Amino acid sequence: MKKAALFIVASVLFACSALSSSAQGKWGPDSAECLKYLSYYEEYYKQKNYDDAIPNWRMAYKLCPPSARESILANGAFFMRRLINANASNAIYKEALLDTLMMLHDQRIQYFPARAVSTLNNKGQDLINYVKDDPERLYNEFNVIIAQNGAEVKPQYLVFQMNNVCQLYKNGSLTPDDVLNEYGNIMSTLEKIVPSSEMEKKNIEKYKSDIETLFISSNVASCDNLVALYTPRFEANPDDLQLVTNIVRMLSSTEGGMDTELFVKAAAKMHELDPGYNSAHFLYQIYSQRGDVDNAVKYMEEAINYPESDNATDAQYYFELATFCFKSTQNAKAFNYALKAAELDSSIAGKSYMLIGTIWGSQVCPGNEIEKRAPYWVAVDYLVKAKNADPSLAEEADKMISQYRTYYPQAAEAFMYNVTDGDSYTVSCGGMRAVTKVKTQQ
Repeated sequence: MKKAALFIVASVLFACSALSSSAQGKWGPDSAECLKYLSYYEEYYKQKNYDDAIPNWRMAYKLCPPSARESILANGAFFMRRLINANASNAIYKEALLDTLMMLHDQRIQYFPARAVSTLNNKGQDLINYVKDDPERLYNEFNVIIAQNGAEVKPQYLVFQMNNVCQLYKNGSLTPDDVLNEYGNIMSTLEKIVPSSEMEKKNIEKYKSDIETLFISSNVASCDNLVALYTPRFEANPDDLQLVTNIVRMLSSTEGGMDTELFVKAAAKMHELDPGYNSAHFLYQIYSQRGDVDNAVKYMEEAINYPESDNATDAQYYFELATFCFKSTQNAKAFNYALKAAELDSSIAGKSYMLIGTIWGSQVCPGNEIEKRAPYWVAVDYLVKAKNADPSLAEEADKMISQYRTYYPQAAEAFMYNVTDGDSYTVSCGGMRAVTKVKTQQ
């Protein structure tokens, strides 16, 4: 210990002797004392002798300007946490220590702005750790942290803030309007965060779900309440992108919300103000759920035509649209879209061919007995292609093939219409066209 003390004294003497007049402004009016206690506490800190470091740090903090060295503030925060933990049962002293800790964060943000984001996030963690049963203080503090850090805020803080909002609503400090606005702002911030890894991406999705659960459990977000609240706002400011985005988000999470005219109008306006393949696809989903084939097709084709969407995405969109059109008895459109899906992405060719086989197998064509049964030949052609492209579909495809073969004509019946097994045959029906081979009962 004597050697350490001698080293500290020597260090201080050297620092003082090396101090130039130009540097005295940085270290304050009593620069020698500032540097002395700075050296004392830093040496104890390096030795992990925190009990002796803290009183010397207090003197350094008192004598040195906050801008002198960032480590004074960073190490001070470390010391305050130790003292808070050691004095957890002393409420008055603990509160004073917490105030000092918050002040150190604020000074670090002020004097070292390059580290403001990380300091604000550290401040948020200290608030979570040390401020209990005071949702109003936490709400106000985190509003500042979220506003200043924006998309660089720790995403878990947004869940924490939504919980604060719900607590304040329950005790009457916030109105339903306040809760709706805060939910919109929190979700908007969360969606701007760019995940740095797949794990963080999964975590963000979980945080989003947690926030929505908190919001819904607050019982603020009834469909009627949202429509009553947002209809006059939308009519007054239909070109406010943030507003229409919030309307879409909130009505999406509310039972019956997506069935309202306000939701449809807001979603269409959102796409108009900030067009992209995602918003076009979203409008497709809205109109497909409503059974509006024309608008659903319009917006899905628009989504596919955006250059930002890659072939894999476009193929999925085509398959999704083909399935919707088939369910809506638009077989010709379903056939064409499924073909395009198979052409764009071989990984979904199997299920696309399976869908085409189903489409042809369900097609009712007019004409003679051969013309009525010919669609089953095409259906089987595509079902064979489906199981060849994706062996996992073989069992289901074989069942359908067996069923469709029962509708093949007898060879003698086909002969009466001047066709024989294996002949090339063109099927044209319901806006669809395909070349196949004649197939008869064997």
